[in-house]
Amino acid sequence: MRPGDDPSPGLVAMEDPHPRPAAVEDHPPQAAATRLGPTHSGQAAETAGGSASRHPIRSEEHLLTARHAVRAATLDVGFTLVDQTRVVTAASELVRNAYIHGGGGTLTIEVVRRADVRGLRLTVTDHGPGISDLDAAFTDGYTTGPGLGHGLGGARRLMDDFHIHTAEGHGTTVIATRWTS
Repeated sequence: MRPGDDPSPGLVAMEDPHPRPAAVEDHPPQAAATRLGPTHSGQAAETAGGSASRHPIRSEEHLLTARHAVRAATLDVGFTLVDQTRVVTAASELVRNAYIHGGGGTLTIEVVRRADVRGLRLTVTDHGPGISDLDAAFTDGYTTGPGLGHGLGGARRLMDDFHIHTAEGHGTTVIATRWTS
């Protein structure tokens, strides 16, 4: 592969026999914390023809691969250049968090539809230590690493719908969706 080649395989259309509910609970309720971000309209989203792709997040190279895959998906959905940048930036923050703080994980990219609006749903899952204090994690400037502390809160502001499920010792799942106009 040469620099500049897009290593992402693109999106493959398939039927999703198990559509994801608006909020997914991966951990026992007493151990889990859930934070909902801004929502577009509260309407349920449907997977658009089951279009989905999964990408491992286990190395620096995977971060780049994920970024390219998200960029390609934003083009397929028809986002404006500004919205492409928003989604790719949010995805970059989320997959980097999963890699650095969660020890790696998986990015799933899904094309979704609600009425006549298309969108892109990013699900980033890791099996790391979880987030012990969600309020602090969403506060700008809070960081447990060398970064500036804008990642999680910034990603939430860039997306229309944002859900996070975490439990100490059980990992974190972030589901973030951006809709076309």
